[in-house]
Amino acid sequence: MSAFAFLTATEILFGRGQSGQAAARIKALGQRVFLLHGTSTRADWLAEALLAQGCHVSRFVVRGEPDIAMIEAATLAAKGAQVVASLGGGAVIDAGKAVAAMVPATRPLMDHLEVIGKSLPLDHPPLPFVAIPTTAGTGAEVTRNAVIGSPEHSRKVSLRDKRMLPALAIIDPALSDHTPKSVTLASGLDAITQVIEPYICTRANRLTDALCRDAIPLGLRALRQLMVNEDAQARDDMAWVSLCGGLALANAGLGVIHGLAGPLGGLHPAPHGAICGALLPHGLAMNAARVQDDTRIRQVIGWIAEAFETPYENALTRLAHWSRQQGLPSLAQMGFTPQHLRQACEAAAVSSSMQANPARLGPCDLAILMATA
Repeated sequence: MSAFAFLTATEILFGRGQSGQAAARIKALGQRVFLLHGTSTRADWLAEALLAQGCHVSRFVVRGEPDIAMIEAATLAAKGAQVVASLGGGAVIDAGKAVAAMVPATRPLMDHLEVIGKSLPLDHPPLPFVAIPTTAGTGAEVTRNAVIGSPEHSRKVSLRDKRMLPALAIIDPALSDHTPKSVTLASGLDAITQVIEPYICTRANRLTDALCRDAIPLGLRALRQLMVNEDAQARDDMAWVSLCGGLALANAGLGVIHGLAGPLGGLHPAPHGAICGALLPHGLAMNAARVQDDTRIRQVIGWIAEAFETPYENALTRLAHWSRQQGLPSLAQMGFTPQHLRQACEAAAVSSSMQANPARLGPCDLAILMATA
């Protein structure tokens, strides 16, 4: 087993009711608060709690997944803030991480972006950042990068720095209760993918194995339950799986599913989790057919078979059919064209997620994989 370092948020609070500490904990980091949230009114309680604590609160609504223009506008609006907080899904948390990083920066955002920019390290430490997820999916509350879209380049790329890890992550599963079924399905499949890929990738280590090994079957069971009816324990379990996935991907790596999902998401607007869910069974099948040692992949397929009460040889087909039955669209139904798929093959070759994939997959492999998704 090779040596490794393990990075995560400075502090993590997990459990129902933990969000009740949010206002006081944010105030301890600074009284001038820049609060990012989604388009609903679900952030009003936090803004009111911060005001009651004597904080000055500026709010910014994140409408969709962050792109360069949004981050630049939010960074300008956040000038003078002492702390940045995000309450929402992965897009809101990524936006907050990027804003916290860019407020003190003296260089433009493009200088720090990977692939399309100069990939320069931040020239100043980010502002303290507090992440409070309301969905179980990306695990962005414990990762060191923010995914940002560039419509000009038709790409999604990362702003990445070890210092972008949140000062505090508050994971209260109650905030995800009664999330719409379509969001639960897409984000849940993303969370499950993010414990599967670090487990089978070439950079897996003992700590990430410990996180993923139990989380994979747990997530499969919990997501199946949530597609039947609302269940508090299943929500708790999915929040845990999402947290494990964020910790694991930040400290091991991902693979072909995210290697393709990133470029696809930059080429055409579709939910990231839905893309991952559509690719998941086909990515596992492709890796199993191409990898030299398929022990871990076989183990994962076995967990899928057990969760869906189906024979091993039918597990991936069952997962794909079940996802469709629950309303997950195919890539074609999401609006991806053959041209999009060709472009994604090219972009995946330089994707950071592909670097740890367990099998070496060429453009033909990737084209076959996406054609079946």
